[in-house]
Amino acid sequence: MAQLKLSNLAKHFGAAVAVEHVDLEVRDGELVALLGPSGCGKTTTLRMVAGFVEPTAGQILIGGKDVTHAPPYARDTGMVFQSYALFPHMSVAQNVAFGLEMRRMGRAEREQGVLEALKLVKLDHLAERLPRELSGGQQQRVALARALAVNPSVFLLDEPLSNLDAKLRSEVRLQIRSLQQRLGLTTLIVTHDQEEALTMADRLVVMDRGKVLQVGTAEELYERPANAFVAGFVGRCNLISGFVDPGGVFRTDWGGEFAVPQESAPGKAIFALRPERVALRPGTGHGIPGRISAITYLGSLSEYHVDVSGNSFLVSMPPPPNDSPLRCLKIGDQVSLTWDVAAVRLLPFEPSSNQGEEP
Repeated sequence: MAQLKLSNLAKHFGAAVAVEHVDLEVRDGELVALLGPSGCGKTTTLRMVAGFVEPTAGQILIGGKDVTHAPPYARDTGMVFQSYALFPHMSVAQNVAFGLEMRRMGRAEREQGVLEALKLVKLDHLAERLPRELSGGQQQRVALARALAVNPSVFLLDEPLSNLDAKLRSEVRLQIRSLQQRLGLTTLIVTHDQEEALTMADRLVVMDRGKVLQVGTAEELYERPANAFVAGFVGRCNLISGFVDPGGVFRTDWGGEFAVPQESAPGKAIFALRPERVALRPGTGHGIPGRISAITYLGSLSEYHVDVSGNSFLVSMPPPPNDSPLRCLKIGDQVSLTWDVAAVRLLPFEPSSNQGEEP
C-alpha cells in the first residue's frame, strides 16, 4: 500500500484551475519532488496534502486512511514552510515543542522528543537561543526539527532551501536527504530548482499549468522526456521544431536537415538534443556549419552558443586542454557541429508549449 496516494485531485479558485486531475503515489520511505515553474500548481498540491487548502475534487489517502477533509492536525504530517514560520519570541526548544504541545503530549515525553529532534539536526547545543540569534541555515534546521519532532507519517517540504545562499543550500540539501533516508520518511517536496530535485528525489513529478506532465526518476526524465516542456525544464536541451519527411530526414522550420533515428515516424515533431551530446570542431566541412556567438566558462564546463542559420545551438563540454585547438576559439569563429544520431529524441509537436532552439 502506498503511504501517500492522490487520486484525481483538483483545485479550482473560481474559474481558475490551479490543479487538475492529479494522480500520484508516494511509496513508504520514498522522497518525491514536485517540480515546475511558478504557478504550475505544485505548492497548491502540497497544501492540499497538508490540509491547508480544501480540494475541489479528488481524494487524499495517508497510510490507506482517507484524510481528504481532515484538519491539518489530524493528518499525521509534518511540514516545513518556505519562510520557516518560526515563532520569534520562542526559543529553539519551544519552537520544536510547539507541535508536541498541540498533540497534548506530557512534559517529560515532550522534552525528550525535543531533544531527540534537535540532535537529529545537530542543534541541541542551541536549544535556548531565539531564532534571530541563528543563521539562516540554523533556522532552517530548527524548522526541520519541529516537523520531525511529531514523528510524521508523511514529511512535507515547501521550497525549503529557497532562502539560503548557494553553498548553504547544497549543504542543507545533503542533510535533508541523509535524514530522510536514515529515518525512512515518506516525503513530498516542492521545488522549482532542477538541481535540488535531481539530487534529492527518488522520483520527480514535473507539473505545468496544474497538470502532471511526467513522473519518473531523474534519469528517465532526462534521457526520455515525454515532451518538449519536460526536456527543457529538466536539464538543458536544444529544441527545434520541424517535421520528419517520409525519407527519414528531419527538416527544420528554418530549412535545416538533420538525420534522425531510422524508426522515426513521419510528421510534425520537436528535435531534442542535449548540449553535452554535441561535438564541436574548429572550421567547417566536418558537420553542420555554424559560427560562435558566445562562450561561457563555468569551471567544470564550458558552454558555446553556436549560430546555425540564425538559430542558436548550445554545446556543453569540459574546458579543453591548453594544447587543444578548441582552446583558441573566440566569438565569430566558424565551427562544425556533429552528434550521434542515437542521442536525438523526437518529441510530440505541441504549439502551445515553451519550445525553442536553445534552453
